[in-house]
Amino acid sequence: MVNSNTNQPKSYQSKGITNSTQSSSLADILERVLDKGIVIAGDISVSVGSTELLTIRIRLLISSVDRAREIGINWWESDPYLSSQAHLMKEENQALQSRLENMEAELRRLKGETNLDQSSLGESDQRSLQ
Repeated sequence: MVNSNTNQPKSYQSKGITNSTQSSSLADILERVLDKGIVIAGDISVSVGSTELLTIRIRLLISSVDRAREIGINWWESDPYLSSQAHLMKEENQALQSRLENMEAELRRLKGETNLDQSSLGESDQRSLQ
């Protein structure tokens, strides 16, 4: 038997099952999820016998940016790869690395000169320095 008003069998109506015309739209559901947030957590484990080969832990939080900030999550604001400044930061990092290498080379050169100077001094000169 089918009810002509909803085109559903009477057994479905008595169980409270609704069809897609009575459900919320995708936009409503998405708005609710982003407003409240949703957490999905799970573990995947691959084992052979009693030996565990691989474990993957999945933690997923879906929320709006405003809601994430409210709960203290804002890692994307300081991540250079998600920033428009990523290219500039990469260039600056390379320049600093080059300067560091030059300073280390100069330090090694100065240490080498100091060792040469001390080895060229006579024994009597070295005793007077001590």
